[in-house]
Amino acid sequence: MANHESAEKRIRQTQKRTARNRHIRSTVRSSVKKVRAAIEAGDVAAAKEALPVAVRRIDMAVSKGVYHRNTGSRYISRLSSQVAALGE
Repeated sequence: MANHESAEKRIRQTQKRTARNRHIRSTVRSSVKKVRAAIEAGDVAAAKEALPVAVRRIDMAVSKGVYHRNTGSRYISRLSSQVAALGE
């Protein structure tokens, strides 16, 4: 248990940051899941519609520091190539 004001403040900051990061990560996962579901179903229109939303969410998570920039780039690259292959 925290015995100092600074330690208590650190606990409060960590809880707030954890909640924010969890929310951002959850929205990214949900949007990526929508793209993958459209790819699995073979629905080109839905995949192309969901991809920009997912890319935007991933970029936002990277800018907030939730994901490393290389991780975000990898997610975007893989999703984009899968959607492009679906359209062929």
